Amino acid sequence: MPRHKAAVAVFAALALAGCTTDKPTAATGPAAPATSAQGSGTGTQSKFFVQADFDAQLAMRSQTPQGPADKPWEQAIAPKMTDTAKYKKNGPYHLCFSNAAVDNPWRQVGWKTMQAEVGLHKEIAKFTALDAEGKDDKQISDIAELQAKGCDALIVSPNTTATLTPAVTAACGKVPVIVFDRGVQTDCPVTFIKPIGGYAFGADAAEFLVEKVPAGGKVLALRILPGVDVLETRWSAAKVVFDKSQLKVVGVEFTDGDAAKTKSIVSDYIQRYGKIDGVWMDSGATAVAAIEAFEDAGVPVPPINGEDQQDFLQKWKDAKLTAVAPTYPTYQWRTPIIAALKILKGEEVPKMWNLPQPKVTSENLSTYLKPNMPPLHYALCGCENLPGFPEAWGGKKS
Repeated sequence: MPRHKAAVAVFAALALAGCTTDKPTAATGPAAPATSAQGSGTGTQSKFFVQADFDAQLAMRSQTPQGPADKPWEQAIAPKMTDTAKYKKNGPYHLCFSNAAVDNPWRQVGWKTMQAEVGLHKEIAKFTALDAEGKDDKQISDIAELQAKGCDALIVSPNTTATLTPAVTAACGKVPVIVFDRGVQTDCPVTFIKPIGGYAFGADAAEFLVEKVPAGGKVLALRILPGVDVLETRWSAAKVVFDKSQLKVVGVEFTDGDAAKTKSIVSDYIQRYGKIDGVWMDSGATAVAAIEAFEDAGVPVPPINGEDQQDFLQKWKDAKLTAVAPTYPTYQWRTPIIAALKILKGEEVPKMWNLPQPKVTSENLSTYLKPNMPPLHYALCGCENLPGFPEAWGGKKS
């Protein structure tokens, strides 16, 4: 997901978890006015919404990335390269990683993938990682602790956006910093790595529902948490699409990413309205729970979006659902290691490293459905060629 003016808003993007009501500072560029289509049911626009970023991300969906065709984690869309000569040094290297958390399957798959990528590079003599356990205060402390450990480069996946910005900014003055997955509100990191972004994800799912749900249909929007940039932009993009459509959003509910809560919310809406015509989700981890609520109520499952998690893909195939799965590829966890080594070798890297963000459709579902992998595995891990696959990811040799 693209960014603001070249300087700062570049790093305000992406996430999957974390809870805060971070508010963008003036440095991130002006947010679009909060507006809502009359009667659309979508509420006011997110304070994270930036029209230029929305437009850029949607345009990037049709752009061809540069890089090896078989290695999307090394590809970049419309890259603007930045010089790293000042960071060049001889190896071997000590890389450090401040991780927001491993508190959901997406992050667990990514973390396994990152560790496997580290194992490919003999020039990495030491890899130190600290897990913030989803806590801002702990991650701020972790970043300070890592700076004292002699790291040659520091990788950060921020727990939340605004709160972690000062800690990342301070680290930039001492060590080359690579941010990925979720953003911060400073452009001081050498590179920010992410798929196209939240706007593209949210729009992909909303556009699918506009296409598949009849005019006047009732849509339930399920969100995880407020205040995380990628989740906010996913919903804000969907809001733009829904506000221009003839669909009625009858509810926007937070699930906390909890399957039982998701199922309960969907069941309540089915009882309240009798029929729900579409379900939009800002993350597909609990999509199966939402589907089961319809099945338990004895009513058809309406058009719905999930993600590339295997349990959803399998359910999609078995139940012959009308579905789509925008993705936030876990293969992005390989890219920070590759970027760190390029930086330490003085090689150019994209300042904003936009990775491709494929979409799972009924036409390519069979490509991403992998029956030998566990239900919570994410198909776009980019890990199939890594040592230990599939067993290290919980799979079985087919």
